Amino acid sequence: MNSVERMFAPAPEAEDRLSNANTWESGGKLWASSEQQTLTCCRVVDETHDVKSFEFRVGDGSPVRFEPGQFMTVSANVQGQSVERCYTISSPPTRPFLLSITVKRVPGGIMSNWLHDNMKPGSELRAYGPSGSFTPTSAPAAKSLYLSAGSGVTPLMSMTRASIDLGLDRDIVFVHSARTPADIVFRKELQRLAELSPRLRTFFLCEGIGDEEGWSGPTGRLSLQLLSEWVPDYAEREVFTCGPAGYMTAVRALLHQGGHDPARYHQESFDFAAAVVPEASSPENEAAQASFTVKLSRSSKTFTMSASETVLSAARKAGVAIPSSCSQGICGTCKTKVLEGTVDMNHKGGIRDREVQKGFRLLCCSHPTSDLVLEL
Repeated sequence: MNSVERMFAPAPEAEDRLSNANTWESGGKLWASSEQQTLTCCRVVDETHDVKSFEFRVGDGSPVRFEPGQFMTVSANVQGQSVERCYTISSPPTRPFLLSITVKRVPGGIMSNWLHDNMKPGSELRAYGPSGSFTPTSAPAAKSLYLSAGSGVTPLMSMTRASIDLGLDRDIVFVHSARTPADIVFRKELQRLAELSPRLRTFFLCEGIGDEEGWSGPTGRLSLQLLSEWVPDYAEREVFTCGPAGYMTAVRALLHQGGHDPARYHQESFDFAAAVVPEASSPENEAAQASFTVKLSRSSKTFTMSASETVLSAARKAGVAIPSSCSQGICGTCKTKVLEGTVDMNHKGGIRDREVQKGFRLLCCSHPTSDLVLEL
């Protein structure tokens, strides 16, 4: 054991703190995902030529509680239109007084371009509280494999920073793909963190060398052969993946080909372009034509709706403002507690079992099966 390894010899019972929900529930104040607050920009950091990190303090500067890998939904008025987008919190919850998002400028991207062009220290931005289930607590594991591409590095960076800040030396292999070496987000920091934590190994893969003629790393795209060389025990690891949809599809197929258990694969994506609007139920379906009453406990507002509608769409028709983003049961922004009544919810990972057990539901993918009372 070398000197660095001796410095990082944690007590055995501390090893799982990263994956223990109690770790993150104990620090800072709860900021509900349905609650909107004002963020004040403290710092803007140029990560690459087209990627910036924006660091914020929340409201009165109090610490905020969240889990590594979670996201928040930011809201801004852009050219007279209200625009909302989900961004992963790239800072770790071990540094709860500042929240950062890391944003790539995208051609034609409304929010990303607005942030790059307008956000500076002192600027304000509205945001909803942290949400999402793409965190280590969803799948505790002794060994992890982080696979990312482009700005998909951000949730995995939050997890890695949190692990280091907790004083852990976890067995993590972090493989990041980028267009060129100049496009590797957090390149120097990841290299530094790998020096601090002996069991954190980082690998970078670029499609081309760009202007960095001295690049000595591999080029091309991730293959099963390359993954096997870097991570011979990948089949034994819990895999967390984030990046463009095409990248994640390719990675999932690659792991399947290599015999990795799909139950140990987790991915995060905010690509909602393929959203599908459910068709209205057939008039012949009597259940779909049932009408229910929805009451809001805080405002005492009441409206009626059909079982063929989602609770979110019906609430909007009734003039009730409920935060939402993906409308597919993925992002978790519209998570709301159902105090009375039942719904038929068909989500895609935006809510956890323990939240469901506490009575929370995603309104964007929930159809009423009785009269409801919502905590709104």
